[in-house]
Amino acid sequence: MSPEHYSQATNSMQDITATIENAAGVASERLRTARENIGSVVYGQDQVVELAITAILSGGHALLVGVPGLAKTLLVETLGTVLGLDEKRVQFTPDLMPGDILGSEVLEETAKGKREFRFIPGPVFTQLLMADEINRASPRTQSALLQAMQEKMVTIAGVPHSLPKPFHVLATQNPIEQEGTYPLPEAQLDRFLLRIDVNFPTLETERDILVRTTGASDAKAKKAITPKQLIEMQALVRKLPVGENVLEAILSLVRNARPAQSEIESVRNQVSWGPGPRAGQALMLASRARALIDGRLSPSIDDVLALAQPVLKHRMALNFAARADGQSVESVIETLKDRIR
Repeated sequence: MSPEHYSQATNSMQDITATIENAAGVASERLRTARENIGSVVYGQDQVVELAITAILSGGHALLVGVPGLAKTLLVETLGTVLGLDEKRVQFTPDLMPGDILGSEVLEETAKGKREFRFIPGPVFTQLLMADEINRASPRTQSALLQAMQEKMVTIAGVPHSLPKPFHVLATQNPIEQEGTYPLPEAQLDRFLLRIDVNFPTLETERDILVRTTGASDAKAKKAITPKQLIEMQALVRKLPVGENVLEAILSLVRNARPAQSEIESVRNQVSWGPGPRAGQALMLASRARALIDGRLSPSIDDVLALAQPVLKHRMALNFAARADGQSVESVIETLKDRIR
């Protein structure tokens, strides 16, 4: 390469880097405002809020797991308001049918006396869909979301229909009520970028909740981001560079979680099945998104470690012997994390 061409290439790379830096600075400020607005309504769930924003910023979906009363529904509603997204809610019940989510065709008579079918879109045609207590619906109804979550489209009577952009599913699941529920199949779980466990608040946080939510007026969330800005930030996440050490950490974490490939004896003995390549993709995107939320231009190994549980927990299963011995998926993931610390 001639000196002139080398100089032009260097200047071009510097311009691209400067553009990404400027865009990241603006995005980070908007995300900070969004988190503050959500925090003014949803108290004491900072980590849950960060993970939910991380999933959306990565262009994915999230499964919120927690007992009733931990503000899961409020979080989704507030996210829709703050991010400027059109939001709809579906309460999953055993008698819910796929058409209740996707929509259906109805036979109508036109003004000329002809009969023809007209498609009436269901609630899935929105930007932010809350699937409340998703495990209460039958597997047939749960599977109605498979194509929507993966391909951002649905097919009705052989005709494809594109969903709005952006499109995200935030589903909730109650872990304690198993009667009348249907566990999500592995293929469905794998389509959730993150599993977010919503735990009980601390003593101080719960005291704050009691005082601030039982007064004469409730706090209201304010819009901080538009859908167009969110789409631009999602594109920016994919442009953030990932260091070789971070890439190797992700590969080590994912591949060692598979019993057939793992170099860790306890994983080979305890794990029945492990994560597929989609887990590595989720870690790559979520790590970048977490870095952007923190105002950084590139993810670190700490980001990978922080996201290991939310990404892997629903993509692994222990064998019978490990469960009988009192082992847990969480402890296995901690063993995987120790290997790359």
